[in-house]
Amino acid sequence: MKAVRIEANGGPDVITLTDIPDREPGAGEVRVRNHAIGVNFIDVYHRTGLYKNPLPSGLGLEAAGVVDATGDGVTRFKVGDRIVYASGPIGAYAETHVVKEVQAVRLPNAIPYDIAAASLLKGMTARFLLRKTFRVERGHFVVIHAAAGGVGQIATQWAKHLGANVIAVVGSDEKAEIARSLGADHAIVTSREDIAKRVRELTGVGAHVVYDSVGKDTFLASLDSLRPLGMLVSFGNASGPPPDINPLALAQRGSLFLTRPTLFNYVAAVEQLDETAADLFDVIAKGAVKIAAPTRYALADAAKAHSDLESRKTTGSLVLVP
Repeated sequence: MKAVRIEANGGPDVITLTDIPDREPGAGEVRVRNHAIGVNFIDVYHRTGLYKNPLPSGLGLEAAGVVDATGDGVTRFKVGDRIVYASGPIGAYAETHVVKEVQAVRLPNAIPYDIAAASLLKGMTARFLLRKTFRVERGHFVVIHAAAGGVGQIATQWAKHLGANVIAVVGSDEKAEIARSLGADHAIVTSREDIAKRVRELTGVGAHVVYDSVGKDTFLASLDSLRPLGMLVSFGNASGPPPDINPLALAQRGSLFLTRPTLFNYVAAVEQLDETAADLFDVIAKGAVKIAAPTRYALADAAKAHSDLESRKTTGSLVLVP
């Protein structure tokens, strides 16, 4: 089968497409013939080495497809089932991939493969951010960075569905229009506006929560956008890792809370995974969250997909098609 491999960490140029043998599933595992593969910023972190993995390595954690083989003891799925997974193991950039049955969920017939691969990781991320890390309620002022991106588009819609006042932070007027079309009450364009100053103008005393996936370039502005007892949820590093911070800086800004969560801690148990995915599929089925058709790349063009993603020229989600 065709699969993406990297022999060393580096830029998109380290990505190669090669032939490797299909792997037979072991006990408790299923082999999935991928129909669509999600491209996410965590894949970039794995490629660059920000998040370490033994080399050589595959890439990718998320895909949707059909079960084409099962190992001993598998009870959640059978051959022919439509499933989607987003919890690894790494190596989803391939025609087939073997995953543990407890790391996949059944894909409703109403959801196409590319929509599933474009939304499960990002959508489950939005779900834990909005419902677990900080529980957004009606009337909260919520700041969402990169609101026109994959997680941002879902989180913006979901936060509005929950009754929040959503302030979208974006990099261009075009992306501001996307955010507004998804329900954002306000949009801040970083190229010409002071983020913290504008948030305070809009809220009076600052936001209840800021969701920041950008990292280095926006971290301090995010802290300065919060009201006393507000929470900064730093969940990404698109511009690089955030700076080190003295805990006294949180006290000086009003006894703030700071957390750096990851999805995997919120779906570690199969019951948590099923609950999280079910909530996502429910808001999609209700139309509360609409998933835009993703930008599609051939599996052989994975390097270009990474380059486009890192350039922040894209909006919405990207998928690879084997």
